[in-house]
Amino acid sequence: MVLLHDKISYLYSYEKLSAKEIAVRLKCAPSTVDYWLNKLKVKKRSISEASYLKHNPNGDPFSLRHLSKPKDYFIFGLGLGLYWGEGTKSNISSIRLGNTDPDLIQHFILFLKKIYNIDQRKLKFGLQIFSNMDSGKALKFWMSKLQVPKGSFQKVVVTPKRGVGTYTRKIEHGVLTVYFNNKKLRDILCGEIEKMRQV
Repeated sequence: MVLLHDKISYLYSYEKLSAKEIAVRLKCAPSTVDYWLNKLKVKKRSISEASYLKHNPNGDPFSLRHLSKPKDYFIFGLGLGLYWGEGTKSNISSIRLGNTDPDLIQHFILFLKKIYNIDQRKLKFGLQIFSNMDSGKALKFWMSKLQVPKGSFQKVVVTPKRGVGTYTRKIEHGVLTVYFNNKKLRDILCGEIEKMRQV
């Protein structure tokens, strides 16, 4: 016969249910769950860990690929370099990288797919253009270049045109930002960059 405290420990540690969810499952008071977790000295999850589990009930939406070929190492180094130079590290909950160059964006997506096995369908995109640009044309350009559906794009942000010259010509299709909302992978990439700083 499985005892109540064994069930509580298993559901919390292995099925990753919250204390409240366990109480509902076992039809007992939440205080009973908390009592046994403390009694058994089960390490409680932090709020951020609990939130991560809630948003990723099936586990991490990525996995590190074993690097074995020179090409793998090249893609790994290139991707980290791109994130180091062009990525937004200040956002602690997601990986973000913006640029005007579709080839650069494609290589960063390749890095995420080949090295970390992400599901490309979970990528989101933001497009920023100047007011003198055709938003529909710019959107179609990026959809075609990246081979992603319109549903993966957020609402196009339009800003007033500022001046003329090479910068305006450089961003004739706008600035594209790619998002992968996963704090854990973001922290892994930032950790790898810190290792590179020490080389």
